Amino acid sequence: MAKDKIINIAVIAHVDAGKSTLVDAFLNQSGVFRANEEVVDCVMDSDDIERERGITIYSKNCSIMHNDVKINIVDTPGHADFSSEVERIMKTVDTVILLVDSSEGPMPQTRFVLKKSLEQGLNPILFINKLDKKDARVEEVVDEVYELFMDLEANDEQLDFPILYGIARQGVAAYDPEDIKDIIVGEGDAKVKKSPQGLMGHDLTPLFETIVKHCDAYPDLDEEPLQFQVSTLGYDDYIGRLGIGRITRGTIREGQTVSVCKEDGSVVQRKINQVFVYRGLKRTAVPEAKSGDIVVVSGISDISIGETICDTSCVEPMEMIHIEEPTLSMNFIVNKSPFAGKVGKFVTSRHIRERLMKELEVNVGLVVEETDSTDEFKVSGRGELHLSILIENMRREGYELAVSKPEVIIHRDENGKRLEPVEEVVISVPDEYSGTVINKINMRKGIMTQMSGDNGYQKIEFLVPTRGLLGYRTEFINDTHGEGTMVRRFDSFDEWKGDIPGRTNGVAVAQEEGTCTPYALFNIGERVQMFVEPGTKVYEGMIVGMNSREEDMVVNPCKAKKVSNMRAAGTDEAIKLSPARHFTLEEALEFIDNDELVEIVPDDIRLRKKILNELERKRAGRVYDPATKTVTYGK
Repeated sequence: MAKDKIINIAVIAHVDAGKSTLVDAFLNQSGVFRANEEVVDCVMDSDDIERERGITIYSKNCSIMHNDVKINIVDTPGHADFSSEVERIMKTVDTVILLVDSSEGPMPQTRFVLKKSLEQGLNPILFINKLDKKDARVEEVVDEVYELFMDLEANDEQLDFPILYGIARQGVAAYDPEDIKDIIVGEGDAKVKKSPQGLMGHDLTPLFETIVKHCDAYPDLDEEPLQFQVSTLGYDDYIGRLGIGRITRGTIREGQTVSVCKEDGSVVQRKINQVFVYRGLKRTAVPEAKSGDIVVVSGISDISIGETICDTSCVEPMEMIHIEEPTLSMNFIVNKSPFAGKVGKFVTSRHIRERLMKELEVNVGLVVEETDSTDEFKVSGRGELHLSILIENMRREGYELAVSKPEVIIHRDENGKRLEPVEEVVISVPDEYSGTVINKINMRKGIMTQMSGDNGYQKIEFLVPTRGLLGYRTEFINDTHGEGTMVRRFDSFDEWKGDIPGRTNGVAVAQEEGTCTPYALFNIGERVQMFVEPGTKVYEGMIVGMNSREEDMVVNPCKAKKVSNMRAAGTDEAIKLSPARHFTLEEALEFIDNDELVEIVPDDIRLRKKILNELERKRAGRVYDPATKTVTYGK
């Protein structure tokens, strides 16, 4: 049987540019789904959180057939926190489709993913997406992409990239943007006008043709000794750890004994249990797979990213894959609040340790370290979202834990100077709010690098230390009345920027355990923005609101109105309370201070002080000033 021609491609872009939507269109138009099969949008985003948030978190594989060519497609994350997913797959593909929004143009993460593909020597295909936007500016965006390629020092061949235009949501692509204008976007599917050339831009045929024409099929190296580098890890509850990657040369077979080249330079022999390839969305077991194909192998329990699987008679390790280091860390702590263990199934340090070790099997951007306490683990990742996704998954699985305020990871240069992570931030805000935003970011040690205005909006670019961005997102939304957008990407480690002001408001802390009453909340609410409602159960040391002043305030939200012979407890039922503020997990992590924790249980997210007892908190925060001979208490 003749071997299929194989081309491996990755779809790369900034977040929300339409990558998963384009992959949907690929699958739909290649006959992967049955005629009667119900297909959801963004079918590759199979994780619950991916569907809820509309983002891709984990890179995923699928394949389609176009004529006699098998095209393996990798859908990659667009969010900067999951960039470690993008870095690894560049070694497994022959070309990339770079998606750029016809209105936004290249964004920070566009630069990152394009840089990685150019460094790998790939020749990208540019796809200008969302041409149906009213504010599309196609020619300017193409020029901006050319400038980006030149900034990244692309070679002549890479600069000669093919350009296509389309609407991924409608499943259409064309060589000329004028052809897309023939498409009338209605309530349902795209309708097409007749033109002298026939039906123009009615499907993705131009993109399929460009892939096949632009990229040669992988050469036939089946008879050479096996060489296969693992670029991604998977895990199956039944068959264990999985290694995923492209076969550089040779053939891999089930039951084959192979040599595994480890990161430390050692070589060990292992046996392959099963070999899988992708057919459509399904992982299909096969007796053997040949050079050029993206495969999944089981049976090697200690396989890791970047390791090379070779023929035992020809051991030639490939260059290890470098994963960029974490920038942010937080402590995962056993939940010891008075409400601990009432809801969760997994509450001990052993449970948390096992779950974190399991996460390390597939999440290579994560680092887990032991601390002095057996009940506490330091977990480092690529950003707040990266870590909060892990916490949210654990919460849904039934874990209880407490987490500390995120802290940036500090490096030191050869002279001992402190270096901290700095991010590239692109902000788009209405003109009237730009002054406020610039002022706030300047206070957070941000440096403006570029500013331009168009249609009543300002597009402003900054370099800001990650420390300065912790806790800023909610403030930014309030300052811009929800009309601003902010995207960020790790840029580099740079010199320490000095002190950055943190949260200026103190908090209201519950005095005792009990149930909140309307009477108490009404009286407290005159000075405090409440986080709890009547009927909420609280405990001593739990944070129930934000004080209007700088200092913390101990309150009793459970106080009931006293009953007398002149007044019944049920009078004044018409108390009107301001709506309580409810936190998402990310908002809670942004809000807390250094002496506070977020308590996470399956059905709730609570804020609390690290030290619950008021007197013990005062003792721990006691500061004596010898100049004035006075004692003060910190938070």
